[in-house]
Amino acid sequence: MGESNESVSIDIDVLCLEGKEFVVKTSRGSISVYVCGDQEKPALITYPDVALNYMSCFQGLFFCPEAASLLLHNFCIYHIDAPGHELGADVISSDVPLLSVDDLADQVAEVLDFFRLKEVLCLGVTAGAYILTLFAMKYKERVLGLILVSPICKAPSWTEWLYNKVLLNLLYLYGMCGVLKECLIQRYFSKEIRCGMYGAESDIIQGCRRSLLTCGHSC
Repeated sequence: MGESNESVSIDIDVLCLEGKEFVVKTSRGSISVYVCGDQEKPALITYPDVALNYMSCFQGLFFCPEAASLLLHNFCIYHIDAPGHELGADVISSDVPLLSVDDLADQVAEVLDFFRLKEVLCLGVTAGAYILTLFAMKYKERVLGLILVSPICKAPSWTEWLYNKVLLNLLYLYGMCGVLKECLIQRYFSKEIRCGMYGAESDIIQGCRRSLLTCGHSC
């Protein structure tokens, strides 16, 4: 039995890395979807947080043997990346109209239509959780359930609104600069995680910083 369990664990690790990327054309532009698993199984869609793609947001979950065993043996995973967030994404032209969160929610519905999925289970993180919540509200008949991690559940305060406006202006003027990257690190991780033991950054924080380095030059 010990040998059998070890064999299953190895197979799971391989399955986590295997999949196929689809570029789905929607009425609101193309979107990248990475599909893992048997498409005959029930569908689980994922949507990551701001400035993250499916790999940087969910690899900790899907590289965990126990989680992979549960999810990949029961579901086909459809990782949806927001426009411009996919691995190797090109810079989006300033001439391209910005999509609202409602547009992104409708785009999810078009992804389901592309894969001929009638009902799905949804897993979203922060901004992704908000988008999938909107999707569930607009397309109730297509949602089996929601798994939301740190969802945005109330309107922002005036302070938060002003803070986000400043960040948006920084992003517009300077791109993904160092200040924005530091703000994203604070968004993703608590102070305890950021500081780590004895004030040293943990491996996961350093890995996230390396990932954000690919998003642009520091200002």
